[in-house]
Amino acid sequence: MKALVYQGPGKKALEDRPKPTIAAPTDAIVKIVRTTICGTDLHILKGDVPTCTPGRILGHEGTGVIEEVGAAVTAFRAGDRVIVSCISSCAKCDYCRRGMYSHCVNGGWILGNTTDGTQAEYVRIPFAETSLYRIPAGADEEALVMLSDILPTGFECGVLNGKVQPGATVAIVGAGPIGLAALLTAQFYSPSELIVIDFDDNRLEISSRFGATTTINNRDGKAVEKIMKMTDGRGVDTAIEAVGVPSSFLTCEDIVAPGGVIANIGVHGVKVDLHLERLWDRNIAITTRLVDTVTTPMLLKTVQSHKIDPKRLITHHFKLDNIMDAYATFGEATKTNALKVIISVTEA
Repeated sequence: MKALVYQGPGKKALEDRPKPTIAAPTDAIVKIVRTTICGTDLHILKGDVPTCTPGRILGHEGTGVIEEVGAAVTAFRAGDRVIVSCISSCAKCDYCRRGMYSHCVNGGWILGNTTDGTQAEYVRIPFAETSLYRIPAGADEEALVMLSDILPTGFECGVLNGKVQPGATVAIVGAGPIGLAALLTAQFYSPSELIVIDFDDNRLEISSRFGATTTINNRDGKAVEKIMKMTDGRGVDTAIEAVGVPSSFLTCEDIVAPGGVIANIGVHGVKVDLHLERLWDRNIAITTRLVDTVTTPMLLKTVQSHKIDPKRLITHHFKLDNIMDAYATFGEATKTNALKVIISVTEA
């Protein structure tokens, strides 16, 4: 089969690899139909994720058709169309029983990290019964690729951890795909203000269309000043960090109101300064999280009922043969206006 393989920092290649086989009775083999590229894949290529070693097939998102199931899998069978979760959950360990599937001692974020991933024609899914979701008949499978990771990540790590509430003032620092996913799902809770900060006018215009009440281009470095003026010097109830660089987290520190929450989503590859000399007395909370995907069934229902349309996040389409072009497009998003790219792998 064809697969996109990580070859060390800054290196990747489309290679021929053996088709995966069942290794445990709880496994399933999924024929990938559509996949995508995540910002985390770019972090891997930068060398920010040391657990991912050269030779690994990348990718942790996608939809497909089950080719084969292990002897212990009873909830699925060959021919079922499924969403692949970015998190593999054994459902039995202490962390899984606490709903922290991302820290499953037998799984967690392993696809495209410590086991081969979804940017390939086939993928082996460990713990298939609790790591796959059946696709409803007639569903838009391109939209459902966004349920593998990006939508639950924005919702769980940003909105839920950020304790967004009706009437609250929310600022999202970063209008990339994750920030926009947080923007879409924050509207479940009717905040009074949804402010989006970025350097890219195109992404800010998209944010306005997606429901932002205010957008701020921080190219002049005055976003903090503008937000404090907007809020009469108080700041925001929830500051969502959706980039993963020191400056964006520092912006969140500067704009969070007393009693507020800084919800970090971004993957950080270098240290960030925490200014406790300014924050120690302000009753704030700082949250971090790797998505657990516990909300995926609920989000699937909201997509099916047309409460949200994650397909709006998709801007480009490629074939697997052209995945290198897809990476170039996604990696140069400020030039290409890319959000999420869909990679068509096989027909089913």
